[in-house]
Amino acid sequence: MYAYDRYDQAMVDARVAEFRDQCERRLAGKLTEDQFKPLRLMNGLYLQLHAYMLRVAIPYGTLNGGQMRMLATIAEKYDRGYGHFTTRQNIQYNWIKLEDAADILADLASVEMHAIQTSGNCIRNISSDHFAGAAADEVADPRPYAELLRQWSSFHPEFSYLPRKFKICVIASEQDRAAMRLHDIGIRIVGRDGELGAQFYVGGGMGRTPMIAPLIRDFVPLDQLVTYSEAALRVYNRYGRRDNKYKARIKILVHELGAEEYTRQVEEEFAHLLEQGVEPPLAELERIKGFFELPSPLRHSREGGNPAEGAVREESGPPDQVRGDGFESWARHNTHAHRNPDYVSAIVSLKPVGGIPGDATADQMRVLADLAEQYSFDELRVMHTQNVVLPHVAKDDLPALWQALSDAGMGTPNADLMGDIIACPGLDYCSLANARSIPIAQRISERFAANGKEAALGELKLKISGCINACGHHHAGHIGILGVDRKGTENYQLLLGGSEAEDTSLAKITGPGFDERGIVDAVETAADVYLREREDGERFLDTYRRIGMAPFKEALYA
Repeated sequence: MYAYDRYDQAMVDARVAEFRDQCERRLAGKLTEDQFKPLRLMNGLYLQLHAYMLRVAIPYGTLNGGQMRMLATIAEKYDRGYGHFTTRQNIQYNWIKLEDAADILADLASVEMHAIQTSGNCIRNISSDHFAGAAADEVADPRPYAELLRQWSSFHPEFSYLPRKFKICVIASEQDRAAMRLHDIGIRIVGRDGELGAQFYVGGGMGRTPMIAPLIRDFVPLDQLVTYSEAALRVYNRYGRRDNKYKARIKILVHELGAEEYTRQVEEEFAHLLEQGVEPPLAELERIKGFFELPSPLRHSREGGNPAEGAVREESGPPDQVRGDGFESWARHNTHAHRNPDYVSAIVSLKPVGGIPGDATADQMRVLADLAEQYSFDELRVMHTQNVVLPHVAKDDLPALWQALSDAGMGTPNADLMGDIIACPGLDYCSLANARSIPIAQRISERFAANGKEAALGELKLKISGCINACGHHHAGHIGILGVDRKGTENYQLLLGGSEAEDTSLAKITGPGFDERGIVDAVETAADVYLREREDGERFLDTYRRIGMAPFKEALYA
């Protein structure tokens, strides 16, 4: 993984000192809240319902054991003993005191972490595939390109005050595990005629106006990836609306101009930048790539080969061990094929039955740090699904790993199943929310654990948002739930048919909403329709697409 050089460290240390002074002036009354707000937001500090919330950046979700231990220390020292992992591969703390904020940033800086650009109208944390560098199906490790974009975008003077927040995702496989087309810019690394390049999708997003990003260029040479990104952002920065925050995202600009006209302007700007002699940072890219070399034992296959970058290996599947105590189920659901057939990536579920999706205690974080060092070459990944991955685990080590996770309450075998719910913090914490998300997730998890239907349902992505801002990605759920305020009462709309994978689609509302108990019943009703109507091999999403909304609506509202 990437390690700071002296410039990175100096930049982060300087920001800590600057923000410490700003916090002291705010506490002394020398800055008003209106004056302080843009300063704190640039450092990831939000004012929520009950306290300040701090969002810490984890670029492309990658961190090591020492960094995870620091996150645990911060949870214990400055919060209430836990943190919340998010769909943007970050971590949030919900009970922060302003007088502690600068000390937290200093602690983060000591382990090469920060909270810079996790908020505000700037380029946010660059996200990526949580299996990057390990996945059997990728053409390259996308993280060096994500890191290059992170360095380019950090404190970029031209893009520090964009019309609205901006999110970039980089992947390198046909299978999309990071909701790439629901980002402002989605980049897929692809191969063509022996050369690697990038497909650019621009104008995706969720929120009150969800849109799927169209493809605007199918191949950009990788030495021009940053330049093309800059061209796309320049057009947005020039014409994106600043008079109405609800129409300020790039998805609105692309929609109103039309993808063809937006693309024409980007290509014109791209040609202009190339004419100006913009030098592609090839030397910096090569330097960055060196930090992402696989550990030596992972570079060789069982046959002793040394797979070149881009070699796709056959799915290795779960390990061969069979036990009767839950290990087999966990290995089947919570492991993912590695490019080295002797290894797998092991998914650590942060979704125990009845738990809060994405939450981990300080003790659990320390267990994860220990296990990463013992079993995964000191590397962890925060997943887009609010779980954690140990990316490089030898198959022979899986039983011991599972036992340690189970002992720590993190051995639930539910990856991609009904219990693997994505949920925002909702009205329990967020000042923007209209309804609670956490209790709904807990009740659904408990219902399907009790009725025994989870295994029969198979892959089913359930996502819950407490307001139209869609932090829980309800638009992209096979089943989505949106909490709304209905005359002062929490009400929940049920949506069906969304996907954030390579078959991206937006879910549709079934009809009138439900109360808290009714929405749990409604989810079970929709699941029962699927179990009754499915054909061999169909996921919930496949059945919905084949039979349409009508059978579900009939069962829900009969």
